[in-house]
Amino acid sequence: MITTQYGFDTTALEVVADVDLTGRRAVVTGGASGIGVETVRALATAGAEVTIAARDQDAAQRVATALMKATGNKSISTAHLDLASQASVKAFARNWDGPLHLLINNAGVMATPLTRTPEGWELQFATNHYGHFALTTGLFNSLRAEGARVVNVSSSAHLMSDIVFDDIHYTHREYDRWQAYGQSKTANILFGVEAATRWLPEGITMNALMPGSIATNLQRHLTAEELQAKIRETGGTTTRRTKTPEQGAATTLVVATTPLLANTSGKYFEDCAEALPTTPANRTRGQAPYTQDQESAVRLWKQTEETLWTPAHP
Repeated sequence: MITTQYGFDTTALEVVADVDLTGRRAVVTGGASGIGVETVRALATAGAEVTIAARDQDAAQRVATALMKATGNKSISTAHLDLASQASVKAFARNWDGPLHLLINNAGVMATPLTRTPEGWELQFATNHYGHFALTTGLFNSLRAEGARVVNVSSSAHLMSDIVFDDIHYTHREYDRWQAYGQSKTANILFGVEAATRWLPEGITMNALMPGSIATNLQRHLTAEELQAKIRETGGTTTRRTKTPEQGAATTLVVATTPLLANTSGKYFEDCAEALPTTPANRTRGQAPYTQDQESAVRLWKQTEETLWTPAHP
């Protein structure tokens, strides 16, 4: 098990206090809100050239302007990216030029009402997994150029559902917005499990993480009562500790920057350390065994490529 000197209360800026990312280029999806802002702040503070990839370009530009002033790093830019639109994802990847050292797949949607993309895909899976899969594979050559780290922001919600391969998009079964979110977060982890096999020889690592319980715009589709009910249902306590966005971004920065993970891929982290297996008594922490299933990881990769018609990589 991989541990660090950091923990629950650590902030992203504390993680990068002695990190030098000068000359490194980073992309943060969803970098205009929530823990994405703090991720960008920490990367910029450490000297990285950061691109905020977001749907709302006005919000992204406001964040970029504020963070350039706050950090003194003028190399913060914005680019449009709508992960629910394959055209938008492909355009972003096509327009990217040169190497990419850090790809932080941070954006996502949670517990939405049943919504389908124009392709008929369930929105949460389409955004949280398909969008980031297409983006990451589309940037493969830039990531491979000098070796890179890909960081997938998953969630303890992965404990709510394995991937139901026979009906990913709720064509036949009754829609459950939490299970739909859960399987999309499971996909974030399994993506890294298979990438570890395919891409580690290319110098690319991919790990996933749980940022913690944080009040952000991600919960905009839920009431406070609905959130508390879900916590109780999964065996947690309604008084469980929450994190600030600064603390929530810390595990992202650990996975993205610590030398301990230079050759580590396919793992899942929480509270700045590798997660332990979950226990039946509390399904709000730890890692579900199905997220390390090699056969599921291979199946997901192939299913996703077939769905997106994404060219296969080594």
